[in-house]
Amino acid sequence: MRTLALIALNGFRESVRDKVMYSLAAFAILLMGTSYILGQLTAGQDLKIMKDLGLSSIAIFGLFMAVFIGIGLVSKEVERRSVYALLAKPIRRADLVLGKYLGLVLTLTVNVAVMTAALYAVLAYVGWSENESARLAREAPALDPALLKAVALTLVQLMMVTATALLFSTFSSPLLSAAFTFGVYVAGYFSTDLRNFDQVVDSRAAQVIARGLYYVLPNLSSFDVTAQVVHGLPVGWRYIGVTSAYGFTYIAILLVISATIFSRRDFK
Repeated sequence: MRTLALIALNGFRESVRDKVMYSLAAFAILLMGTSYILGQLTAGQDLKIMKDLGLSSIAIFGLFMAVFIGIGLVSKEVERRSVYALLAKPIRRADLVLGKYLGLVLTLTVNVAVMTAALYAVLAYVGWSENESARLAREAPALDPALLKAVALTLVQLMMVTATALLFSTFSSPLLSAAFTFGVYVAGYFSTDLRNFDQVVDSRAAQVIARGLYYVLPNLSSFDVTAQVVHGLPVGWRYIGVTSAYGFTYIAILLVISATIFSRRDFK
C-alpha cells in the first residue's frame, strides 16, 4: 500500500505540473462565469442555462484531462526511459500501473472539485441577487444539492475514460491511444442503439457484432443525469449506487487487463 501511495502521489505531482490541465480548468471556470451573461439573455431560464452549461463544462473539460494525461501515464515513462529505473527497483509492474492511475484520479478529483466550487459560486451570486418571487418560482433552488449527484456520476465516468486511456497506452502510441479512447467514449454514449441494432438491419452477422459491442463497450450515457438535475427531476440514490457500482466494476476489469499487458510487455 505504501508503494501504491508513493507512486500515486508522484503521478499527482507530475499531472499538477502539466500546464495543459491548468489551461483546461481555467477555461472551464471562465466558461461557467460567462454562462451568467448568457443566462441573462433568456428571461426565467438563466439558472437552467448556467447549471446545464456548468455541468457540461465539467464533463467536457474533464474528458480532455482524462484522455490527454491518461494516455501519457505509461507512454511518457517509456519514451523518457524512466521506466527502466522504476522497474529496476522492487516495484511490481502492476503496482506501477495502478499507482499511476490513482494519481491521475486524484488530479481529476481535485480539478472537478475546483470547477464545481466555481459553478456553485456563480449560482450563489445569481440566487443572492434575485427577488423572493423569482426564487419561489424556481423548479429547483440555485444551490441545488442535486448538482453534486450529477458531478459524482460525471467523476465516475471520467475515471472509466481514464482507465480506458491507460489500457490503450500500455500497448499503443499516444496518438492512437487518444483516437481509440475518444472512439470508445463516443460509442459508449450510443451503446443502447447497439442493443436495438437488430431492429435496423437484417444481417445476422451485423446483429451479433453489434450485440457483442454492446456488452463490451461501457454504457456512458447512464452516467449523464444533467437534464434531470437541471429540470429539477429526482435522481434516486439507488440509481446512483447501481450506476457507480457498474462503473467501478468496469474500471477494475480495465485495470486488471492493463496491468496484465504491461507486466508481459518487453522493454528491451
